[in-house]
Amino acid sequence: MISLVGLPGSGKSTVGRQLARRLQLPFFDADQAIEQRLGCSIRAYFERDGEESFRDVEESVLADLTEQPSGVISTGGGAVLRAANRRRLRERSQVVYLNSSPDELFRRLRHDVNRPLLQVADPRGRLRDLHALRDPLYRETAHFIVDTGRPSVATLVNMIVMQLELAGTL
Repeated sequence: MISLVGLPGSGKSTVGRQLARRLQLPFFDADQAIEQRLGCSIRAYFERDGEESFRDVEESVLADLTEQPSGVISTGGGAVLRAANRRRLRERSQVVYLNSSPDELFRRLRHDVNRPLLQVADPRGRLRDLHALRDPLYRETAHFIVDTGRPSVATLVNMIVMQLELAGTL
């Protein structure tokens, strides 16, 4: 099992889908799995029931996904906030941290209205705050770190495959 972690907009879903295709593995998008379980959008649930309740559902979904025999999991940006998720991801999968700078993320996300944590007056500042808070948690969880910068998705997939091969995990 391979899991991708990183801030919102770092490419977890896009890269994960391509990585799964390349390795001929099933792809699991944790956010989609959460929405299926909730029966509504994450944004609507977040607004109605709050972040703590959302994190409970996220933890349950990640526990289920990491029980799969193989595949690629794209996690939500805040999945690492709970110690149980960090431990479970690290123990049950090879974790790749897609590291993106807050400025790069802002460039990608500035018009995206579907990310509840970024619906604030200063989204760039919010991304900087999220990076400061979560970067140490991503690093604690990750087996591998890939700096996303501006390479193509195909290049990022190649970089991940190369790291996994060098580590002998593929």
